[in-house]
Amino acid sequence: MSVFSPTLDAKLTRLAEAYPQRRSALVPMLLYAQDELGWLTPEAIREIAERLGETELAVRETISYYSMLRTHPVGRYHVQVCTNISCLLRGGEELLQHCRKRLGLEQRDVTPDGVFSIEEVECIGACSWAPALQVNYDFHQNLDPARADQVLAEYRQKA
Repeated sequence: MSVFSPTLDAKLTRLAEAYPQRRSALVPMLLYAQDELGWLTPEAIREIAERLGETELAVRETISYYSMLRTHPVGRYHVQVCTNISCLLRGGEELLQHCRKRLGLEQRDVTPDGVFSIEEVECIGACSWAPALQVNYDFHQNLDPARADQVLAEYRQKA
């Protein structure tokens, strides 16, 4: 019995069959699973490993490489603030501290209402537009504390 919905179960089956090397479907499968479940549960990791003929360790190694893949519950809006060198030099650390203070959160915490979580990440690939943060799959760049407040307020309003 799959831990996924029937729709996603069928999609993952098709995806695994679409690649000459089944392992090539790993990252897309993880993303789809995470989108459905909110995070990559141990059961989801186990099932994806079995579907691809991989070990759970191999799947977890891949998960650990990508900052967009999560093995813990997060808020409805997961805020990832980049503090890699480009963002750091342009205020990334200050942006992270400001967002933490604004949301009342520490690393990987979730607000009591489940709306926000925050995470410091190594890189989100937005070096030319530093400092930057990502909320779920949406990028926000060239930020300062005032603009970050606007971004967070927009997501709060959506909640």
